[in-house]
Amino acid sequence: MERYQPRAALTRRSLLRAGGAGALTLGALGALGGCGIPPAGRTGVDGSSEDRSAAEKTLSFSNWTEYIDVGEDDKSRPTLDDFRRRTGIEVAYTEDINDNVEFFGKVSKQLAAGQGIGRDLICVTDWMAGRMIDLGWAQRLDAANLPNAYANLAPGFRAPDWDPGRAHSYPWTGIPAVIAYNRKATGGRTVDSVSQLLDDPKLKGRVGLLSEMRDTVGLTLLDMGKRPEHVTADDYGAAIGRLQKAVDRRQIRRFTGNDYTGDLNSGDIAACIAWAGDLVQLQADNSDIQFAIPDAGYMLSSDNLLVPNHARHKKNAERLIDYYYQPKVAARLAASINYVSPVAGLREELAKIDKDLADNTLIIPSEAMAAKAHAFRSLSAKEDKEFEAAFAELTGA
Repeated sequence: MERYQPRAALTRRSLLRAGGAGALTLGALGALGGCGIPPAGRTGVDGSSEDRSAAEKTLSFSNWTEYIDVGEDDKSRPTLDDFRRRTGIEVAYTEDINDNVEFFGKVSKQLAAGQGIGRDLICVTDWMAGRMIDLGWAQRLDAANLPNAYANLAPGFRAPDWDPGRAHSYPWTGIPAVIAYNRKATGGRTVDSVSQLLDDPKLKGRVGLLSEMRDTVGLTLLDMGKRPEHVTADDYGAAIGRLQKAVDRRQIRRFTGNDYTGDLNSGDIAACIAWAGDLVQLQADNSDIQFAIPDAGYMLSSDNLLVPNHARHKKNAERLIDYYYQPKVAARLAASINYVSPVAGLREELAKIDKDLADNTLIIPSEAMAAKAHAFRSLSAKEDKEFEAAFAELTGA
């Protein structure tokens, strides 16, 4: 019997954000430089190698901790077991990605040297996926092996600027950053804009913002009428200036990683920017926790599946990607981890598992909500360093 309980929402994001925004991206630049690798431009010449998928019915998949469905025994992984039964392919599944930069440090020297990393499939966040693709370290996927993925990929995930046409990647999950509030702490008032977070005197000292630059600054840009997809240095400076005024007035309680959840639940933080996966789980335990999609829009990032250079079992990895793009399988995954599914058409299958989850727009966005999603544009290494340095100064990181 399979269990579909929310399991990963807190763990996966706390690991991703544990180092703070500045530590992640500035660290990434340092890791790149420390390996003697230029931070942009393609260093991989030919990342292909003999594909042994036909002879070796196996593949190695590295993912984040608690980012997949589990069985009643807390050990088995039902969707992977089903994949093995259907295909005969054994999956060596390893939860060894705790942080994008840390993982990059594990594999960068081998990839830069044109060597395999012992993995056929990896899952990294969009900005890191873009960096690895730019470096030429991810293989182009074969569309012939991905019919379900091609057909069922939700429209909002089809055209990231860091991988046009999804030539090298498919998303594992989407991660919305929205506004959350504790209805008891706000006296029953709705909080649904960044302007309220930054300017409402009734919220002074009880506002939380995320230590992830792209989410906090991205939402601020949207509130200012700017599009994060086209952010300029001047736009970015204006958003930092607006945030600094709120900090100076002590409007902001603190900038946080995933640890805002306890304060929001208790009411010490009345309102904040929050990740959707956290809210599904919080709402299950506290009916006062509410969320709002600002009229100006919200930020959407993603974690993405890549086949690294010199993978031994590329076709097997592509078959696994394609397997997870079947609505029934995608529903099993979404019911367990509670993030936005990038798979279109899974509502009916998810409703068979849990009708409330199927109706939750934090897992299956409505058309109106999907239309309000925005992504922070890809940054050059120079921009990345400058933007993160300014944000680090703002947050005191």
